[in-house]
Amino acid sequence: MTSTPEPAPMHIGEVAARTDLSLRSLRHWDEVGLLSPSGRTDGGFRLYTEADVEKILVIRRMKPLGFTLEQMSAAMRDLEALRDPDASDRHAGARERLVEILADASERREKLERQLAMADEFISQLGQQLD
Repeated sequence: MTSTPEPAPMHIGEVAARTDLSLRSLRHWDEVGLLSPSGRTDGGFRLYTEADVEKILVIRRMKPLGFTLEQMSAAMRDLEALRDPDASDRHAGARERLVEILADASERREKLERQLAMADEFISQLGQQLD
């Protein structure tokens, strides 16, 4: 059986392009401990794995919902705990907190939907006034 080689680690510029985020955001997330790259080059440049990119995309999806850095960091820790079979003693607590985040995210999304509907109404009304 042959194993698939791990893809080469990516530099921050490639990750920024793949995730549609700025270098500044990725550096900031590293500096505040939200998401650190899996490695660094001998020269100190950040190196990201595919797993890192998946984590970045989770954070990127939380951001428009208005979650704070602390909330996103807590969610990421809980997601990591659920993925870690050696952390089974933390699974129940992590799952409980993530259920709360899911409910909160749903409420935030509904609020955004209402705001979007109002924006659409405004655009339509303004367009009618200009016709």
